Amino acid sequence: MVLSFIDYIIIAVYIAVLAGIGIYFKRRSSSSLEDYFLGGRSLPWWMLGLAGMASWLDMTGTMLITSFLYLLGPRGLYIEFRGGAGLILVFMMLWTGKWHRRSGVITGAEWMKFRFGGGVWGNCARLSSVVATIVLTVGLLAYVFKGAGLFLSMFLPFSPFACALGMVAVTATYTITAGFYGLVIADVIQAGCDILATIAIVVLVIVKITGTNLAAVALSVTGNSDWVTTLPQWQTSMPPGYENYSLLTMVAGFYLLKVFLQGTGSSGMDPKYFGARSDRECGLLSFTQGWFLMARWPLMLGFAVLGLYLVRDLFPDQSVLVQAADLIKLHIGDASKNTWPELTAGLMNHPADYPAALVSGLQQILGTDWMSKLSLLSYEGTVNPERILPAVILASLPVGIRGLLITALAGAAVATSSALLNKATGFLSRDLYQGYIRPHAGRRELISVTYAFSLVMFVISMLVAYRVESLNDIWGWISMGLLGGMGIPNLLRLYWWRFNSCGYTLGMVCGVGGAVLQRVFIPHMPEVNQFLFMGAIGLIGSIAGTYFSKPTDPDVLKNFYCKTRPFGFWGPLKSALSQPDAAAMSKEHFYDLISVPFALAWMVTLLLIPMQLLIGQYRDCIFTSIVFAVALIGLYFFWYKKLPHDPKFTNPPEENEGGRPPCLGGNLKIFTTES
Repeated sequence: MVLSFIDYIIIAVYIAVLAGIGIYFKRRSSSSLEDYFLGGRSLPWWMLGLAGMASWLDMTGTMLITSFLYLLGPRGLYIEFRGGAGLILVFMMLWTGKWHRRSGVITGAEWMKFRFGGGVWGNCARLSSVVATIVLTVGLLAYVFKGAGLFLSMFLPFSPFACALGMVAVTATYTITAGFYGLVIADVIQAGCDILATIAIVVLVIVKITGTNLAAVALSVTGNSDWVTTLPQWQTSMPPGYENYSLLTMVAGFYLLKVFLQGTGSSGMDPKYFGARSDRECGLLSFTQGWFLMARWPLMLGFAVLGLYLVRDLFPDQSVLVQAADLIKLHIGDASKNTWPELTAGLMNHPADYPAALVSGLQQILGTDWMSKLSLLSYEGTVNPERILPAVILASLPVGIRGLLITALAGAAVATSSALLNKATGFLSRDLYQGYIRPHAGRRELISVTYAFSLVMFVISMLVAYRVESLNDIWGWISMGLLGGMGIPNLLRLYWWRFNSCGYTLGMVCGVGGAVLQRVFIPHMPEVNQFLFMGAIGLIGSIAGTYFSKPTDPDVLKNFYCKTRPFGFWGPLKSALSQPDAAAMSKEHFYDLISVPFALAWMVTLLLIPMQLLIGQYRDCIFTSIVFAVALIGLYFFWYKKLPHDPKFTNPPEENEGGRPPCLGGNLKIFTTES
């Protein structure tokens, strides 16, 4: 399992480029906190969009989605409506991104003060936002590092935990030095690598499947007779450990509902929107992300297709996997699902440390190449779909392309974890340390504190990653339990005038606290139940807290309403507007909302079309393309043509000379969405 010299050269060149970017941008990113966290609000929309694409195309997510595409074919897309499909970008593109940019703040927790004001409960809201973001970031980093360990241990003679530690060291060093400038530039380079990798994989897949019956191969390997179809069936066969997804249509519908709830309250923590230069660029950067995310799906489906052929050749009779797993459990009495990758890595790299009867038994069951096959063995005695991607890279790709793919995916892991860390440390240094511990801390002190927080976050995330059973296990909890608990408070803050800081605080404490307790005491709760229970707990806390305390200060509310200009339940404020102002705001909201079905249809069909073309489902592709064209036309007329062009709309509206928000006294000047 040693890479070729050319592969090592490609990887070394990428690491050198990454180091050069970090060193070059270190001084510029250290000029101020705004430079460090937002790039001085000077980066163009296309660059932020490309950077966003690289952040979405992370190594761990790519491995996880490839596993579902391996099991289900293109229909694996519907399971990733829960998060991996990126459908919340639709809402960021249409309105939530520009709403957050208009605040003019640096972090999401600062936005809490902008929305709720100060006082005891205002500070509690800000702190609860910090804590929720830290918990979410720890979970996401643990997810990234778990995947990095599983991926890299396929190529290196170390355990998954040791490989994850190496990834942590690289990411920490780069994130601390580069800041937002360096992250965006590296992400743009990373996006270029991803596109080259996609082209290479697509070509290899076309060559591989030409002259073969892909549907028959998929049936023989996965037992799924509908692998090449693209419409979700009501029920589909799933292997052990994935039975919760067998009711595919119902699962997809539930996840789509979850997208609406999460998406309408989204973007409060993404610095790209705080750092965008205008409302127009907020929309365009999300639109750019969507187009470039299209490249991710044929790449992942390509890995899944190559994985089918690889598994067919390695395991003509998959019953040997059950025998091998049972033999390991017989000799290793304390084998568990979360330690299984460490155990199999130890057997592969140091077989002499294990009982001779176990090693000879595995050789007899799996053959002389048992060590290479062992990496694909799951705890349940099946093919581990989460390791299909690195197995394909190792066994099915030619020299050079293998190095390119490892570089692209390892770089994606660095990009993703760096982006996560940049957001979280912004909260800690700006909102916690400067906000409550050292209000008058200087620039150097704050940036040094940011470095320290980064290291602490990495250590905690590694400890969590070690306890995770699988990628799907941790991702299911993050996307359904944790984000479900955070969803209701984040939703209500944008659409209900009566919702206050006490409601936000109690809602977030109940929702996030419930998700953490569930993870500790009931870790195997079904995903649907996680979302429903945590959402209900968050809702109860939000409503109780809202009516437990008085409404938000009217001046704070008016300032928020005038700058943000949201729709929803804002009757007392909207009724105070003049007739022209109210009409202009209603017109903007009308076009934002009517664009939603077109944007969702555009996004889903954009991801389906290249997958249908790749596996030769041309009839389905014609229908999908018609829907795509209609959606794109609707977006052009209802959204794109309404984006503002005037440069004077670039900055958030400022207060007037009297220090009062511009809407007080009915003197609100709305920036219309007319070009």
